[in-house]
Amino acid sequence: MDDSPVPASGSSGVSTEIVIAGAAESERLGVIPDESIWQLAAGPTLAALAQCGLTVADVDGIASTLPVVELAYYLGMRPSWLDGTVVGGCSYMLHVRHAAAAIRSGAASVVVVAHGESGRSRVGSPPMVPNPSSAGGQFEQIYGMAGAFSSFTIPTMAYLHRYGLDETALAEVPVAQSAWASQNPRATRGKLLTTDDVLNSRMIAWPFRVLECCPRSDGGGALVLMSAERAADLDLAHPAVTVLGSGEASEAPGSSFMQDLTSFRGFRDSSAAALREAELSTEDIDHLMVYDAYAHLPFYGLEDIGFVGRGEAYEFIRSGATRPGGTLPMNTNGGGLLYAHTGMYGMFAIQEAVRQLRGDAAVPVPDVHTSLVQGVGGMFAAAGALVLAN
Repeated sequence: MDDSPVPASGSSGVSTEIVIAGAAESERLGVIPDESIWQLAAGPTLAALAQCGLTVADVDGIASTLPVVELAYYLGMRPSWLDGTVVGGCSYMLHVRHAAAAIRSGAASVVVVAHGESGRSRVGSPPMVPNPSSAGGQFEQIYGMAGAFSSFTIPTMAYLHRYGLDETALAEVPVAQSAWASQNPRATRGKLLTTDDVLNSRMIAWPFRVLECCPRSDGGGALVLMSAERAADLDLAHPAVTVLGSGEASEAPGSSFMQDLTSFRGFRDSSAAALREAELSTEDIDHLMVYDAYAHLPFYGLEDIGFVGRGEAYEFIRSGATRPGGTLPMNTNGGGLLYAHTGMYGMFAIQEAVRQLRGDAAVPVPDVHTSLVQGVGGMFAAAGALVLAN
């Protein structure tokens, strides 16, 4: 297969290559009680623009899960294109996809995708109030499925049962990812873990122990997207990263509504669309980020995307394939389980893929040219996927 990127074609029929020209995270991650959600988004936005030699005056498009009009006003932007899509933690994958389409169509030329979330300190965050009229409110919450940890237990138990695994299998995920996190000074949980460390950690909701559940963090991040042609005229601080393909999909309002509790259609459909647009297969992917708010998600990601067969993800991870030096480096920042998780982790998964591709990751993967970023929204509700390249 030709290794050169295949630019997507816009509505005008003219090929337009879209790049991430700037990418930055908040200076601090973890516990930040002195910054609001707006500050957590603004800092990385200004930093990412500075990487491009641009200011807010150059931005004509903005996307965020924050109230997008308020964020634009706070930043001093006057955008002509706005995207306030909110479908959970994968929203930022969708924002990148939508921004690429907007740039190709001419609706925008420089788009900022911004994230700020006070997931731990709750500074400026709205109260989390269940919606009793929603499908989940009517059929899940009244039975005690009120949190992510309790909602994700149902598919996880079904998966373990189908493939003859017990709760110890889940421990392999944080153990493998700790090989990355232990070398990353920004990781919230930076200890090199053993299986016993995980299994001896506090039980949250069977089969999840605390080290198999994401920490709640404060933090933010931002991306700056534009055409490759526009980026070529700028003095970029880092090499631009190309958006080769993207996909988005949904399945159901929650995990108990899934057609098959052991496979997520959103993962299958969004990743297939992204690979198809990029004209690549899983064999062409050097680096993988799978949204991992809980330890079972990398099992689903590896199998639903097609990197391994059904029921094979556990042995694949246990073999060391996803660790440093493995055949498929995965969640190389430590993942949402160990690096940071503000509540919507997707921005940080994209940031790590960008860092790997432009060569400034804390723990770099040798000879990396392509990365697939797979996100999930809600409890197996929505999904977004990106294929990126350098």
